[in-house]
Amino acid sequence: MNAFFNGLMITGGLIIAIGAQNAFVLKQGLLKRHIGIVVFLCWLCDVVLMSCGVFGISALLSGHSAGAAWLALAGGVFLLCYGMMNAKRAWLGGGHLSVSAEPDGNRSALKVAAATLALTLLNPHVYIDTVMLIGGSAASLNHHDKVWFLIGALTVSAVWFVSLGYGARLLIPLFRRERVWQILESLIALMMFYLAYGLLKQAAEVLW
Repeated sequence: MNAFFNGLMITGGLIIAIGAQNAFVLKQGLLKRHIGIVVFLCWLCDVVLMSCGVFGISALLSGHSAGAAWLALAGGVFLLCYGMMNAKRAWLGGGHLSVSAEPDGNRSALKVAAATLALTLLNPHVYIDTVMLIGGSAASLNHHDKVWFLIGALTVSAVWFVSLGYGARLLIPLFRRERVWQILESLIALMMFYLAYGLLKQAAEVLW
């Protein structure tokens, strides 16, 4: 079950960062407009991209321990830097989320779906996170553990998007409080440091 929790933690740390996609999900939740479509499409994109990462990238690296080690090293360094940025934001404070709840017209389900896919798939960072980083983190696992790793990753993705969409009216006041963001950033930093340690240790065992 370690693979399940590793998949859950690494995805949780990456997905919680509030960007354009998450702000869009929150806004649709506030306006109660086609939120089921939005949540499902965001999760479906994660299913496809994370599966490609966990099984596609891993398949390319199968039998190439040095390649997997270098990818683990790159992932560990990335997570270390990511954790340091979270720690800095937690220390400095000032984090908050502002999402406008002003009506923007009665957009059709098709237009909302198109906007959801555009915000998700046209963002280059989504491929780095889901395919390269998450896929690379699972590269050294056997097939059974990769399945559990992917289940953990997709579980936290589903919980996050459902919470954002259907719990938006409860979450928005919480996300507007600076102290909440400092606590959240601190927890993410700790998770990132823990995962970075595991990846760097894995890489060091092969490369040195």
